Amino acid sequence: MATKVAKVGVKKEEGWLYYLDKKGNVSRAKMGRGRKASKIKPQMVEKVGLKRETGFLYFIDKQGDVSKAKLSRRGRKKKRK
Repeated sequence: MATKVAKVGVKKEEGWLYYLDKKGNVSRAKMGRGRKASKIKPQMVEKVGLKRETGFLYFIDKQGDVSKAKLSRRGRKKKRK
């Protein structure tokens, strides 16, 4: 089950992929299916500055808000160095 982390209210446009970038902001990139890569660079849509927790998947939900869901890891745990 997913829980809302931040209310952003991003209006999604067709043909764009919306995601959280490394800095925790909502960004978008032009989708290109079956053609050459787009010349358009990814654009920052909304500045959120979200700090991520390990073990969770962060995504933009249907309402345009940032949500997180627990990752189900199977097998043995990896050792951290």
